[in-house]
Amino acid sequence: MSIVVTGATGHLGKHVIEGLLEKVPADQVTAVVRSEAKAADFAARGVRIAVADYNTPETFDGVFSAGDKVLLISGNEFDKGRVAQHKVVLDAAAAAGVSLLAYTSAPGSLTAALADDHRDTEAAILESGLTYALLRNGWYNENYTENLAPVLEHGAVVQAAGEGRVSGASRADYAAAAVAVLTGEGHENKTYELGGDTAFDFTEYAAAVSKASGKEIAYNDVPAEVFKGILTGAGLPEPFAAILAGVDESIAKGELVITSGDLSRLTGRPTTPIAESVAAALKG
Repeated sequence: MSIVVTGATGHLGKHVIEGLLEKVPADQVTAVVRSEAKAADFAARGVRIAVADYNTPETFDGVFSAGDKVLLISGNEFDKGRVAQHKVVLDAAAAAGVSLLAYTSAPGSLTAALADDHRDTEAAILESGLTYALLRNGWYNENYTENLAPVLEHGAVVQAAGEGRVSGASRADYAAAAVAVLTGEGHENKTYELGGDTAFDFTEYAAAVSKASGKEIAYNDVPAEVFKGILTGAGLPEPFAAILAGVDESIAKGELVITSGDLSRLTGRPTTPIAESVAAALKG
């Protein structure tokens, strides 16, 4: 039996593999990657490497075995039909007879277009008959802290989220929850709403950046269409810019405030505050 992680060299996947290696022997972990070279460090530590691509179904032949636990990390190719990509993994997992399929989804409260692929994937999981665990991950602190250069350059956090709050947490927090589900018991057919212990708004986020950087940072709230234009002007494809602007509209409605406590309960520790993530990013 193996614990199999798709997208294992991505931002979240790396954290999950590292967490698993603290809990189980390396030869019980399989990292599914598109580039074997990117997984060389994991291979050197004894992790099994499987090269497969969501866009090429036959590459998943033989990746899964009966009894495996699988973490399907949602794809990030928004323009390539993510639900169809995910179904490739579901079909292979069902054919192999895996014991659990966990999926990194989106909060149940989120109505933005970003959630559409996740809802459709969840429906496909239920239809597949697989034993599942739905990890409805909230927003990552790193969605903001990895893009601090323009904030510092212009002295402003620019969003279209009004006074909305975000129950953010670090990728490491969400990864630790996935590890707990993959290595623990009693998670069959459960849905977890995952988010940070303390929500923040963007005035508070700007203040955290000010404190950590020593620069005066303001929060500029703009209409969603203006925000979308700023993002496309910065080089983002228009469809993705529209998705992010839609998320901000959902934030303004309170849809990314998660109060379940599931994340800290699964990990057994408090979640990472936004100020801590900001400070870590600036120390870089």
